[in-house]
Amino acid sequence: MPIINRIADFADDMTVWRKHLHAHPELGLACHETARFVAARLRDFGVDELHEGIATSGLVAIINGRAPGPTIGLRADMDALPIDERTGLEYASTIPGRMHACGHDGHTTMLLGAARYLAETRNFKGRVALIFQPAEESEGGGEIMVEEGILDTFDISQVYALHCAPGIEIGAFDTTPGPIMAAVDTLHIHIKGKGGHGAMPHESADPVVATVAIVNAIQTIVSRNHHSKDDLVISVTQIHTGSADNIIPETAYINGTIRTFDPAVQKMVMTRLQDIVDGYAAAHGVEAVLGYEVGYPATINDPDCTVFAANVAREVAVSVNDQRPRDMGAEDFAFMLQERRGSYLFLGNGDSAPWHHSKFDFDDTAAPYGASFFARLIERALPVA
Repeated sequence: MPIINRIADFADDMTVWRKHLHAHPELGLACHETARFVAARLRDFGVDELHEGIATSGLVAIINGRAPGPTIGLRADMDALPIDERTGLEYASTIPGRMHACGHDGHTTMLLGAARYLAETRNFKGRVALIFQPAEESEGGGEIMVEEGILDTFDISQVYALHCAPGIEIGAFDTTPGPIMAAVDTLHIHIKGKGGHGAMPHESADPVVATVAIVNAIQTIVSRNHHSKDDLVISVTQIHTGSADNIIPETAYINGTIRTFDPAVQKMVMTRLQDIVDGYAAAHGVEAVLGYEVGYPATINDPDCTVFAANVAREVAVSVNDQRPRDMGAEDFAFMLQERRGSYLFLGNGDSAPWHHSKFDFDDTAAPYGASFFARLIERALPVA
């Protein structure tokens, strides 16, 4: 069995922790009970320092090795999603409208498992900084933790993170050097026309017709304004307008997501969206205001750190793919990788439901692989001799 024997010994404990976290999901920055649970385990393990209340409910724990040396950061996200769980599991969410549908309960558990092992053995020099982060799914807790200075305060030189991956074999790792996940931005378009009777459209300025025209034109940005070899996704995901079949509404709202890797492509999208909104508003006699919200940047792995992490993974993994195609999803670990060298890897979750699905569940047999990877990474990066 490739996983570390000592971690295999307490795999059942990890399952208990994970199921507790799964049953008690919290959202955004308000991961207070999750943080209290994590802090209690870390104190039990005997970490050397525990810093709480970062980015509202985040934690950083320090474990000292056997000799002075650099500090490496290991990060896990703690927050859940606003979804009603439909798994029917005995440890399913106890809170309506919330569930761990992206595996963050498993990520937290894997880092706790690594913490327990590293605090027991301390077979490394330097320090490990265990970063438990809220709000990956929403407010960008990773950015807030960086802004609050954790990388400088704890002198963190490199950072690493894992994310579970449905459809990949348990114990298999995927990663790639360079860009691995996209930048994510959000568009908001507010349209104001002149409402009226559905039987007398000539007396109105119809925002519905303008909305349809704008949405159709947005599709041409991908098909006609960018090079086919440049990754770009623009998805309109919400349209809100109207109240009855015989009323032309006064307002409409369009919402969507933009995924890019290249800042030049991102800038082109901004420009074209503004042109489309202004032009079609004028053509249809309505007012339209574009709001463009810049979100998480692209997640870009340091090439050397990724080669190193992949080699470490090979010591504990069933298999390792170090040339994973880049993904149009997004991840706020990107903010940490903007400031420090490091790498982001995926760990197989088997044949599970997809991320953000009401029947998703983290597979507990994956946790010892993730904990073993984190632990071995520290021992290989910071060898005692």
